[in-house]
Amino acid sequence: MEENKDEEIVKEQDEDTAKDVSEDTEAKESSEVEKDENDPAEEEIKEEPLSGDEEDKEDDKEDEEAAGEDRSEELEKRYMSLYAEYDNYRKRTQKEKENLYADAVADVTTEFLTVIDNIDRAVTNAKGADENSIDKVIEGIELLGRQAGDVLAKIGVEEIKTERGEKFDPNKHEAVMHVEDDDLGEQEIAMVFSKGYQYKGKVIRHVVVQVAN
Repeated sequence: MEENKDEEIVKEQDEDTAKDVSEDTEAKESSEVEKDENDPAEEEIKEEPLSGDEEDKEDDKEDEEAAGEDRSEELEKRYMSLYAEYDNYRKRTQKEKENLYADAVADVTTEFLTVIDNIDRAVTNAKGADENSIDKVIEGIELLGRQAGDVLAKIGVEEIKTERGEKFDPNKHEAVMHVEDDDLGEQEIAMVFSKGYQYKGKVIRHVVVQVAN
């Protein structure tokens, strides 16, 4: 009986020990859970409020961005304005050039109309001319030539004067024939086939000539 009693006492002690161990384990786990819940490393990082200087910097940055956008809009408006002005200027200049050319053609045509009228009269008179009036026909043609020369002079066109014996100049003359002539030197003009003209130093038509030697 005494042995059984001792076994019961030992059994009760083992149960108490196991109970104490279980309670300690639960307390330890509960403590660790609370520690994990309160661990700052596991908590979400909350955004800290900005200091006064940082707020000022943020405001300055926003102001700079807004100013940059306003500047871009201003530059774009100026560009579009300048482009419109240039386009208008280009169109206006082109129109002025066309008008100047039209006016120049009209002025030259007006000057030559008188010459054309005289040519028509000369042709009519020449058809009814006889041997006694041939001299008058020649005089009329010479008059027409002088009138045409006067019209060219008014608009600034000058004849390129060229005489026999003059040295050939490729800048003014165009040689279409070559001839041997003992009276002339090498590369001298022997004959003029058609007159040449220039406008303010620019050759409009070269003098067509025959060149000797």
